[in-house]
Amino acid sequence: MTTLPVVPLTLGDGMPSRRASMPPVHLADLDLAGRRAIVAETGEQAFRAAQLSTHYFGRLERDPAAMTDIPAASRERLAGHLMPKLLTPVRELECDDGATRKSLWRLHDGALVESVLMGYPDRVTVCISSQAGCGMACPFCATGQAGLTRNLSTAEIVDQVVYLAGVAASGVMEGVPRRLSHVVFMGMGEPLANYSRVIAALRRLTSPAPEGLGLSQRHITVSTVGLVPAMKKLADEDLSVTLALSLHAPDDELRDELVPVNQRWKVAEVLDAAWAYSAKTGRRISIEYAMIRDVNDQPWRADLLGRLLAGRLAHVNLIPLNPTPGSRWDASPKPVEREFVRRLREAGVPTTVRDTRGREIDGACGQLAASEGEA
Repeated sequence: MTTLPVVPLTLGDGMPSRRASMPPVHLADLDLAGRRAIVAETGEQAFRAAQLSTHYFGRLERDPAAMTDIPAASRERLAGHLMPKLLTPVRELECDDGATRKSLWRLHDGALVESVLMGYPDRVTVCISSQAGCGMACPFCATGQAGLTRNLSTAEIVDQVVYLAGVAASGVMEGVPRRLSHVVFMGMGEPLANYSRVIAALRRLTSPAPEGLGLSQRHITVSTVGLVPAMKKLADEDLSVTLALSLHAPDDELRDELVPVNQRWKVAEVLDAAWAYSAKTGRRISIEYAMIRDVNDQPWRADLLGRLLAGRLAHVNLIPLNPTPGSRWDASPKPVEREFVRRLREAGVPTTVRDTRGREIDGACGQLAASEGEA
């Protein structure tokens, strides 16, 4: 899993960051019925909930002041109850002629998270965070080493998507569609460790406006390091999102080190849960595999991975590691990577190498957040 670490944030005048806490309720935390209930509690007519929701999800408008079809007094009252500010931009960088844009956000309690918007000729994808930090402790991952600050709220997850969908819709990225089409939960954190809020976010993202953003479930990918009970639970959610399993090693001895949760759920059990998800949903499993020099890139491991996946509804996504400064982990050389790909394909396993975008803007491994914390 490509991860984006959180770093301790120092507020103005050297004051330490506040204790981590969940934000106030936002309309994206609620379904339409829940929004109507809160609107009614404010003394406003229930239809105002649909108005707010249409602005937010249908028009990608996050600023209540711009919702001028709602009377000013009502707008101020409703915004106070349903539209608190969740994300404050800290830095926004771009590369690839503007087709890759990375946003660093400060949350209401001072934590930092990142999102990445990527435009292609046929689609626009956003990579979002589900937690501030991560508790999975994978040693090659800066986020895992930083530890978990807290789960993000449903609305904090959704608001990343709505903001970046608005960026895409503005037309600032040339040569790509204006409509956001794909979402990947591959940013900071382990999505299935924040299960209930991630599931609620999936409902908001895929429900039609004004209930939600109206994205296709099949265009959303949820990653996991292999939390088997949550994977089994996800299979029963009646969702057709893609499940991405961050495997990183085909053998228990190495995976115990690279993905410590493997000490609880071994490779065979994790893969069984993935195949059960695939059987229930009909969706192909994406196997994420970070290529780490002299660690997991040996030919025999490619052969073992090929045997584990042969004949399964699976696709391997090899990830060239983007090491953080000072890390002992480095990316596999290209000839080694190509041989790994060759062996997997020879075993009949569809394999691609992930496009490494955004390196010049600290586009991976949370380097943007780290650089902000060190400034």
